[in-house]
Amino acid sequence: MDFDCSERTRDLIARLDTFMEEHVYPVERERHEFVIDPANLWKEWPGLEALKEKAREAGLWNLFLPHEYGHWSPGLTNLEYAPLAEIMGRVPWSSEIFNCSAPDTGNMEVLAKYGSPEQQERWLKPLLAGRIRSAYVMTEPQVASSDATNLEMSIVADGDDYVINGRKWWISNFMHPATTLLLVMGKTDFDAPRHAQHSTIIVPKDTPGITVVKHQRVFGSLNSPGGECELRFEDVRVPRGNLILGEGRGFEIAQGRLGPGRIHHCMRSIGQAQRALEIMARRVENRVAFGRKLSDQSSIRQDVARGFCEVEMARLLTLKAADRMDKVGNKDAKDLIAAIKVVAPQMAQNVCDRAIQSHGGMGVSDDTPIAEFFTINRFVRIADGPDEVHMSQLGKQKIREYNASNAR
Repeated sequence: MDFDCSERTRDLIARLDTFMEEHVYPVERERHEFVIDPANLWKEWPGLEALKEKAREAGLWNLFLPHEYGHWSPGLTNLEYAPLAEIMGRVPWSSEIFNCSAPDTGNMEVLAKYGSPEQQERWLKPLLAGRIRSAYVMTEPQVASSDATNLEMSIVADGDDYVINGRKWWISNFMHPATTLLLVMGKTDFDAPRHAQHSTIIVPKDTPGITVVKHQRVFGSLNSPGGECELRFEDVRVPRGNLILGEGRGFEIAQGRLGPGRIHHCMRSIGQAQRALEIMARRVENRVAFGRKLSDQSSIRQDVARGFCEVEMARLLTLKAADRMDKVGNKDAKDLIAAIKVVAPQMAQNVCDRAIQSHGGMGVSDDTPIAEFFTINRFVRIADGPDEVHMSQLGKQKIREYNASNAR
């Protein structure tokens, strides 16, 4: 494994760092104040489109899409993208500036990998151009959706259409004003083998029969402008041509979608942890309590040192997972993807917790981004599968693997 950045990656890192310094960090507070103002609920900050245009012009666009997606991709590997996603993660909303934000990234990968030419023309192209946004509609309130085979929404063929009925919740990005497209997972055959019952279908957001049951708060926030929603689908009718790949392929699509999404979360988590550690270091160097700088306290130095070690370990595991994905594919790298999905958000949560403590009361305010980083990573420990599911599957895989080995 060689984790030295290629010349192309070094150039992109330098350009992205410059872009963040010149265009993103200076407006971070302005954007934050806009989106938390109740008068601006479900509205995007007005300065976003200008920044997206600057990012396009700078060649910092769609960097997430791996090279194996051919002409749709800018040609980066997962390993090359990792340090770029880390930089974007330092300001969590900034990924959208570069058209690299979830859930759009996963939906674009699905359409690029599995979509028909017609689906790609109608939906993938405007997503890649950043003209529309999307949501992934999977989780359901009445079942444990961490086991995707539990999903019960029905997708029933009826003439030239499919008719969809059921409930979904924690649907991120549904309220975003640019969201036009939903990728919906449900059952097309309740009697098929367990992993062949589900399908994934494209549903335009404005299709009749979709109702917002409630807006769901995450740690007290509505997360405008995208939000999380509980939805009801009642006799929602879409054309048969909206089905992706074919009936019974939904579980396969979901697994293919979630692997890259999980590691992207981890890349951004590392950026947040790194920034929290840097903010902490500056704070303790400039704060005096009981006649001594906080940075002179041994316990504070140990917290900074521990944070550095943890960030570096998680970063290396992320790079190893990305390198494995590039060399052998997502399926054969699933052990490392699971491992880093468990490690990175918990690591970021720990680092942020210490950074919060070193700031005292300021740490739990929004005067710094650290409290937001903490809550994001607590949420990420559930998003795309909770820690317990990843550890259970990883443990099962390693027990089987080690018992098959003759090593002593």
